[in-house]
Amino acid sequence: MKTTNLSLSILAFVPLLSSLVCGTAYAAALPDTIKRVKPSIVGVGTVQHTRRPPGKFVGTGFVVGNGRHVITNAHNIPETLNSTRKEFLAIFTAEKRGQARKAEVIASDSVHDVALLRFQGTALPALRLGDSRRVREGELYAFTGFPIGLVLGMHPVTHQGIVSAITPIVIPQLSAGQLTPKMVKRLRDPYDVFQLDATAYPGNSGSPLYYRDTGYSGITDAIPATYAEALMAAAGIKAR
Repeated sequence: MKTTNLSLSILAFVPLLSSLVCGTAYAAALPDTIKRVKPSIVGVGTVQHTRRPPGKFVGTGFVVGNGRHVITNAHNIPETLNSTRKEFLAIFTAEKRGQARKAEVIASDSVHDVALLRFQGTALPALRLGDSRRVREGELYAFTGFPIGLVLGMHPVTHQGIVSAITPIVIPQLSAGQLTPKMVKRLRDPYDVFQLDATAYPGNSGSPLYYRDTGYSGITDAIPATYAEALMAAAGIKAR
């Protein structure tokens, strides 16, 4: 199965508008990279055949490992499913006009907002995780996903932008009274994210972020692939 090197992984869901930057060498390589990345991009959501429409899109994911696993954001996974009406977690592929495949969560990291899924059916082209420790501020990246869900069908969209900052995922508050228990926990044990100078939307959650001739994007925040790699390792799946 074909694999593509990936420099870092998941886009956070918070969208902010920004300007875009693109160098000549990057522009020349990007079309070929997008062509290689798109077959590995899937939609993530649920299916309930008694519902209209049956499929409900939540976010984006990308195929990893042996071609039967998907990395996405943990917040894309519904807390509950309507088992009475046989609702199930699913990924949506570009084949057969958005075919839905039943999926299950095999590992999840809510602290870093990463989840690893396993889906049924034949394998899909997989992406390999890169070394996110090598990311530098000012580098140009792209991300591919479904910014407005499946409204226009299974047609992934690509955006791009620079890494504008590498910062702890902590949002300053004006007073102690505005802090929540979750915020306090992050203040005590923050981790770095990549702040991106590009446009992302809620449907982009779970999109892979990639570098130049292997891929590139964002202001929004990208979660380093280190945390996705840890989930895969715990499940015995090769990340690179």
